Amino acid sequence: MNVQLIEVYIPDKHFESINEKLQQYDHRSYWISSESEERMLVRMLADTSDVEEILNYLEGVSNVVEGFETMLIPVQTYLSKETINESVEEEGEEQEAEKAKLLRASRHELMNAAEKNSRISWNYSLLIVLSAIVATVGIIKDSEAVVIGAMVIAPMIGPVISIAFSAILGDYKLLGKSALSSLYSVLIVLAISILFGYVTDAGMENSQYLDRTKVTLIDIPLGVASGAAGALAFLNRLSGNLVGVMVAVALLPPSVALGMSIGDGEFVSAYGAFLLVTVNIMSIILAAVMIFSISGIRPVRWQEVQRANVSRPLSIVFVSIIILVLAIVILEGQKII
Repeated sequence: MNVQLIEVYIPDKHFESINEKLQQYDHRSYWISSESEERMLVRMLADTSDVEEILNYLEGVSNVVEGFETMLIPVQTYLSKETINESVEEEGEEQEAEKAKLLRASRHELMNAAEKNSRISWNYSLLIVLSAIVATVGIIKDSEAVVIGAMVIAPMIGPVISIAFSAILGDYKLLGKSALSSLYSVLIVLAISILFGYVTDAGMENSQYLDRTKVTLIDIPLGVASGAAGALAFLNRLSGNLVGVMVAVALLPPSVALGMSIGDGEFVSAYGAFLLVTVNIMSIILAAVMIFSISGIRPVRWQEVQRANVSRPLSIVFVSIIILVLAIVILEGQKII
């Protein structure tokens, strides 16, 4: 069973109308208590599938009512006579209904996660620095195990997925922050790998390096699969570690190879690595945008809906065109070779 607890603090003068409206939504349990002389507290236990509809209503109320506050709390366990005696037939019906759409957390939870992923913090910076050092050393030593270890700790999935999520909602402020965080992480990786490439030419002839300086059309499906996996993990609020490795495969080693090439003055190799990084980023964003579109994530307010209706198709077309141009460049480059 997947349920969540919604706590709503309602000013007394608005309690009657809001309370009446809230009770019309599907819920499992409903409690009312007096929070203070000025506010009442309503607790609603609802299925996760019903939470977003309730939160959409509460979001609209929050814009016009002073002193109105809402909290969403995850529930690990809920026991009652009804839950214990639920029939297998009902569970089967629920499973059939769920097959018709992608399971996901509410838009409000995902928005909070996207905003968190777009922030640049000391922890985030330190993890990027450490992963860049480990990945560069792994490529120099031609050690696949060390490179994989670097990808485990690289937190590069968050900002890239947040770019796609904000594009779907037409939230250009969040899009800018996410793009800045993603660029910030790539620049750190480049700075560290350029330094290593400048002071040593070791590792410039091994397979770990050479594989990341060549780009082919087969790299596009890799980026698409990585982006789709990252988006699905984000939708279900799953741990990003395992899926993060998949995204880091497409981002971290090619960025390191690009920096090492620049540092060593190998600009032909740098061009190949740059193409690979660009193809991977665009493929990840395109796949994530498509997954978020299919999942049915939409804003509620009229202005945001209008913005999202423009931003969603525009982002898909824009990224698709870039990938198509890159694919043509790759094919032309292969003809020259």
